[in-house]
Order: sequence, then C-alpha cells, then structure tokens
Amino acid sequence: MASRTYNRILIKISGEALAGGSAMGIDPKMLSKVGVQLVALAASGVQIAVVVGGGNIFRGVAVAASGADRVVGDQMGMLATVINGLALGDAVNGAGGKTRVMSALLMPAIAEMFTARAARKALAEGAIVICTGGTGNPFFTTDTAAALRAVELQCDIMLKATKVDGVYDADPVANPDARRFSTISHDDVIAKNLRIMDTAAFAIARENSLPILVYALDGEGGLSGVLDGTVPSTRIG
Repeated sequence: MASRTYNRILIKISGEALAGGSAMGIDPKMLSKVGVQLVALAASGVQIAVVVGGGNIFRGVAVAASGADRVVGDQMGMLATVINGLALGDAVNGAGGKTRVMSALLMPAIAEMFTARAARKALAEGAIVICTGGTGNPFFTTDTAAALRAVELQCDIMLKATKVDGVYDADPVANPDARRFSTISHDDVIAKNLRIMDTAAFAIARENSLPILVYALDGEGGLSGVLDGTVPSTRIG
C-alpha cells in the first residue's frame, strides 16, 4: 500500500496522458486504469485531489499562435479540462469510489464551483476531488492551477503524471542516452530549463515548500508504487 507519509496529495494528470497512445481524445482503457488506481489509493486512507489538463481535446496556446484571440483560446481550453474531469469522475464512480467534480468556471448544471473550503471538506469526507477549469483565468496553465490548488488544499505533495517516468536532462524519446534525475531542486529545474512545468508553477511550489513527484501515468505499480518509492519517478524539491 502507499506510504502514509502523505495524508493528502494532489495529482496533475495531463490531457495527453489520458489520450493514451492516441494524439487526441480520451483512451477508455487509460481512463478506467486511472479510475481504479485512484479508488485503490483512496481506500488506503490517502486524501486525493486531481487537476486535469485539456491538451488532448484543445490547446488555446496553439490556436493563439495561428492568430486567434488568446483569451478565447484559453477559455476553450478550460472547457476541455471540464470534459476530461467529468470523464474521470465517471471512471472513479464506476470503480466504486466517490468523487466531487469542481470547476473554476461557473457552470452549476455540470460541476460545482471550486472553493478551497468546500474542497477540503470533501477530501476530509473521503471524496476524490477533481478540479477543472484551470485557475479560471486565461494565460495560466493547468500546471500552475495544480500547484495553486495543492497549496490551497494544504496537500503534502503534488504528483505530475506524464508519459515519461520522471525528469530527464534531455528528451528521452529523442535521446536514448538521456539521464533521469532521482531528485532535483526547484531552482535547478528552472535553471536547467527542463520544461517539466511552467516557471509560474515551480515558483508557487518553491515558495510554499511543495515537493513534486513526476512519474509515468501508465507505469507498472501504479500510484501506490510511486508514493512508496518502488516505481521510478523524480522528486523535485
């Protein structure tokens, strides 16, 4: 089971990770796998918050680069995270867990409005809280939203689920000789320009002494293995 060193955690799951091996959309098998892992970890007593990205559906930055309005593009990206959050919430429910899907955007027919107080209460009651809509503001990434929510919810650690099993000194896909860091500081990640998350997210984490674990979402051993150290990952901070 997972280490009880961590009583409350936040997991950032990128949209690309939910797409599995596809370029776009949601992979049902990956979605189900994540739901099962979340429910199993919650059953061990760990309180879990999740922030989801939306890059598997829409990327506002890419659209803005083609000349579209960046604010509109980011708003569309926020809506994409809501779609992913609803899908993940349904997967958690299907795996026998309970969830609360919250949004930084006001959409009461779909998800309840995020407040730190309501989210902390839901976590204490055993619900897996899924945070969508980013920060609710354009020009901020969901990585920044994840760091912000982790601090607001008084989490012990933030996990970033990606397609690779940690932070490398080069792109491991393009460079087979790339070296994975077992640990690295917030400052070194920024100084080396490793691009695991944006600088604003790292700044929030550093200023609030929030450690980050970077791991592969589809890795063997699951979330419990990441937390107890038996699954490869990189600890930042």
